[in-house]
Amino acid sequence: MSAIWQIHLDISDPKASLEFYVQRLGMRLRDTDTTSVPGATIYSLSFATGATLCLRHRADSISRSYRPTDNDAYWKIGVTIADVDIARERLIEQGTEVTEPVQFHDIGYLCHLDDPDGYCIELLQHRFARNHRRVTPIETEVLGHPANLGQLSLNVSSIEESLAFYRDKLGLKLLSRQDVPGRNFTLWFLGRRELNPPVDSIDAVENREWLWSLPETTLELRAFHDPVARRRAHPPEDELGFRGVGMTAAQEPHDPDGVRILKSKAAQTSYPSSISI
Repeated sequence: MSAIWQIHLDISDPKASLEFYVQRLGMRLRDTDTTSVPGATIYSLSFATGATLCLRHRADSISRSYRPTDNDAYWKIGVTIADVDIARERLIEQGTEVTEPVQFHDIGYLCHLDDPDGYCIELLQHRFARNHRRVTPIETEVLGHPANLGQLSLNVSSIEESLAFYRDKLGLKLLSRQDVPGRNFTLWFLGRRELNPPVDSIDAVENREWLWSLPETTLELRAFHDPVARRRAHPPEDELGFRGVGMTAAQEPHDPDGVRILKSKAAQTSYPSSISI
């Protein structure tokens, strides 16, 4: 079984980041590690389900925020939840700026916000707007209902190369393909091979609400239709940015096809040294 286990981002101010992710989004601080990366502290956070978000703060940290460029592989992280409107209301009450929610085609009901360093976060509702019934909020839940780190979203230059890497080499399963009317890209979603969408077609709209309701993290790839330059997987070390994705592996990782693997302290866990873009 291969699955997304960790998402790694650089941060500039641990106090601001922890306040945002814990107090405003309701994530839990699981661990603080000062041994994995020399000269840095890693803060591991998670919801009750889904991948762990690992925030790296270096001792010589840069003060400025992350500045996304058109050439970045990183796009956003998606937080899935039962009621986006209630979650947005809670965030606004805490002083967080959040865009107006919209039903985006037959993709999903969603809105966006930025974390303290400028990383984009998408709030994505389990149900389309037309199928949704307002759910009574749970007072003990920061966003009104349990949330999940639902997607890691990356921009890719070649969907063929990316599928060859994530699906064929790392063992993820293609779950959904979503064309976006009027936009110059298609969305591709991958997850564990054990997952079985309700409709046996990667193009089925009926599978999308099922996908947004999964209690785990999937990989979203945005593939532009026009040729583009290869994406920057990782920024230079003197800049903030996306640092990689951790994958669990059912078997001891091996390298038959030129994929360099870095082993972690956890058993049966592998880290691809670069993102296929």
